[in-house]
Amino acid sequence: MGEKQELLRKIPKIDEVLQDERLIFFMEKTPRSVVVEAVRQQINELRNGILQGSIEQTAGLDEIVEGALKQVRIRKKRSLRRVINATGIVLHTNLGRANLSDTAIEGVCEAASHYSTLEYDLKKGARGSRHSHVEEIIKQVTGAEAAMVVNNNAAATMLCLSAMARGKEVIVSRGELVEIGGSFRIPEIMEESGAILRDIGTTNKTKTSDYVNAYEEGVTGALLKVHTSNYKIIGFTQETTVSELAELGKQWGLPVIYDLGSGLMNDLTDFGVDEPTVQSALQDGADVVLFSGDKLLGGPQGGVIIGKKEYIDKMKAHPLARAFRVDKMTLSAMEATFFEYLDRTTCRKNIPILRMITMTAGELEKKAEALKAVLEKETEGFIFQVEACQDQVGGGSAPGVMLPGYAVSVRSEAVTEARIERTLRKAELPVIAHVFRDAVYLNVRTIEEKEYPLIAKALGSTKNCDREDQE
Repeated sequence: MGEKQELLRKIPKIDEVLQDERLIFFMEKTPRSVVVEAVRQQINELRNGILQGSIEQTAGLDEIVEGALKQVRIRKKRSLRRVINATGIVLHTNLGRANLSDTAIEGVCEAASHYSTLEYDLKKGARGSRHSHVEEIIKQVTGAEAAMVVNNNAAATMLCLSAMARGKEVIVSRGELVEIGGSFRIPEIMEESGAILRDIGTTNKTKTSDYVNAYEEGVTGALLKVHTSNYKIIGFTQETTVSELAELGKQWGLPVIYDLGSGLMNDLTDFGVDEPTVQSALQDGADVVLFSGDKLLGGPQGGVIIGKKEYIDKMKAHPLARAFRVDKMTLSAMEATFFEYLDRTTCRKNIPILRMITMTAGELEKKAEALKAVLEKETEGFIFQVEACQDQVGGGSAPGVMLPGYAVSVRSEAVTEARIERTLRKAELPVIAHVFRDAVYLNVRTIEEKEYPLIAKALGSTKNCDREDQE
């Protein structure tokens, strides 16, 4: 017992440890409480180890400080972190969907770091509306009478139905009662909005006559069409088009709402993406169109609502509009994203997801060869090969569409493919790849060229692993 007491007496006090210049330096950019707690944890672990007999020697000041610094670094590592997307899935929902354009990023940074005209009208010198910052540019790009933005497309759907059809039936095809993701379903959103679901037709077929048979004057409040952007029914199918619904809407004096989902602005059929565009939805006669900001539009998360002014004004005045409103950073990014669409040619280069989707096979093969060259130069013990692969649009858009791509496959005689994938994923800058058969694949469509050395650095940390070194 005397030996333990002697060891305990040699443990430095917390205040003494905190005088170390290494910890003082950390406290300049780290909350003092975090550093103090890290030191306390190191000392408590040392004390408990001595009392339990597992530690037979008191750690020196350097050892305690290094342990505390390690704990501080772990605490400072954010949960929401940057990763490198090497999956080839352009709109990877789990990895944050669309990357913003450079101008959108600049707008976000400016809005975040300074006061702004969020709800201030410079001309009048009085309170303004946050809707005004994006409405004009959205109208110009889409051709709509009016527009507004809420925090996501589910919110857009709920606000639209609540403002336009609360307490009334909304007719929708049974084959369009989609689940959006995270267990959010159209019927549930509709129920929460106060509208009454009237589903018609069958899973694979809904005819114009089904809408006619379901319509009741004074009972029906709207006609809703939902684009099945995250799945596709093929075979013996039939659906009622937006144009056909528009004719019924005019006949009955009812609004036609089109939940488009993916928000495609530019026709991408030449690149294998056969999705309806926002502009075509309006041209076909929809009174209100709803779509996401962070899917094929290539902007920030948000629900964009466009259409006839009388309906948009109702939504702006609705109590839910405040609950679903977006912040200054989202508005700034959305404005900058739509601004890119004023030039339909340059937007494909400036908006990252459009650039990725429209890359040619030749461009992708060159990227793969360049990545392979960097990896061969910067790492040892691996076998690299450029291989053709299949990429995806992702993000609940263009279901079933596979984009021909190229990848660099990574193999090793000393390290398993599972171990390589795990090491990449746990790197300081995580690289998210996938294992196929006997190799790890790095799909270059979603990798930026400036990320090649970072992938090499992450891959290099596996060089001392062997097949028996499994987690």
